[in-house]
Amino acid sequence: LRDFHPIIDVILRYRTVSKLYSTYIEGIRPYIKTDGKIHTIFNQTMAVTGRLSSLEPNLQNIPVRTIEGKELRKMFVASPNCVLLSADYSQIELRLLAHYSADSVLISAFQRGDDIHAVTASQIFGVPLDEVTDAQRRSAKAVNFGIIYGISPFGLANDLKIPQTVAKDYIARYFATYPTIKTFLDSSVEKYKRDGFVSTMFGRIRNFDDVVSSTYDSRFLARAAMNMPLQGSASDIIKLAMLVIDRKLTELNLKTKMVLQIHDELIFDVPTPELETVKSLVRFEMENVVSLLVPLKVDIEIGPNWCDLE
Repeated sequence: LRDFHPIIDVILRYRTVSKLYSTYIEGIRPYIKTDGKIHTIFNQTMAVTGRLSSLEPNLQNIPVRTIEGKELRKMFVASPNCVLLSADYSQIELRLLAHYSADSVLISAFQRGDDIHAVTASQIFGVPLDEVTDAQRRSAKAVNFGIIYGISPFGLANDLKIPQTVAKDYIARYFATYPTIKTFLDSSVEKYKRDGFVSTMFGRIRNFDDVVSSTYDSRFLARAAMNMPLQGSASDIIKLAMLVIDRKLTELNLKTKMVLQIHDELIFDVPTPELETVKSLVRFEMENVVSLLVPLKVDIEIGPNWCDLE
């Protein structure tokens, strides 16, 4: 309805601001403990993908895309004489997709450290890598991440604001470029239909027996089956990294604390004198916790609060 009446944008703006206030300002206030800190609860068994989930309050859902949302992150500050360190796996699900599919183009691109979205754009649109436009890269990025979640032509068209016929063509070109990826994704769907479950690279399974005959849309189940080995393996990898980092921090008698996990990101409260040691330790352990056909890469940012990380 946005294009039909100017009040729609005003209503949406009001909803955004009121939700930020009620959920993240007033909503978080009751959870502040006597030490001035918030201690969220992490669930290990609630998310079907195996990822940790956070509640009371949910600190994995603090907004980041809007200016106001980023401002809210200034509430979360480092301890005295400390800094916050964020370590985030870069494109881990795409790297796992390259590993699972053993696609030579993706593997080579990740091994060289290429811009994977530009590489995909070059392949899909048939242009040299150095001639890929920003628009082509954006389209390829949407396809790259959409494929992981079994995106449909309708969904891609909606994301890119393009006709469905064009979106369908993009997806067809992608699979023509990376045929082994389609083979891998199809095999995951076949496995859930045949065996009633799919598994991560470490053998942790997600059962589908209880939903195969239910009212769930078959397309939803197919998308979930495609994504589980990727998102599930990513969640296993970061949990393994958390375990080894925690052990190393203890062995080295460091005062650094791991304070938050958000999907593919870990946040640490680091005493300033320990910063360089912890930075090296975290990067090494996260990037080497498992061996894949492509390298794992970790982006590290440091700052006084959760907003001003750089």
